[in-house]
Amino acid sequence: MPTHSLIPCLRYQDAPAAIDFLCAAFGFESHAVYADDQDPSLIHHAQLTLGDGMVMLGSARPGPSTDAYRWKTAAEAGGVTACVYIIVDDLDAHHARARAAGAEIVTPPHDNEGYPGRGYHARDPEGNSWSFGTYDPWAPL
Repeated sequence: MPTHSLIPCLRYQDAPAAIDFLCAAFGFESHAVYADDQDPSLIHHAQLTLGDGMVMLGSARPGPSTDAYRWKTAAEAGGVTACVYIIVDDLDAHHARARAAGAEIVTPPHDNEGYPGRGYHARDPEGNSWSFGTYDPWAPL
């Protein structure tokens, strides 16, 4: 399996529900989930894969790490400052799956303006922004 040096990391108030949603709506697969032994609703760390990409996530919780890194969920921050972009082969099928699973569709499938490919944008139930598209920035120019 290929390894990549850039992996987005997110925090969720309800990490178990986020994992279920991301797998059902966007097609992620659970690679590793480390729940708390006493409280399985607390996710210390999770790794989800999609194709050869990965995101990591965990439960939002107070503590020294949250204070040091200034972690905020999208809701706590009042919005997002970044979005995760994922290349998909069949954009329309991916969009239909996400919509059927309850993803908030921000922009439906459309041709990219000013560069090749098509894309759509969605938000997960906690407000994180996800962009899916056929444009592959790694493809030869």
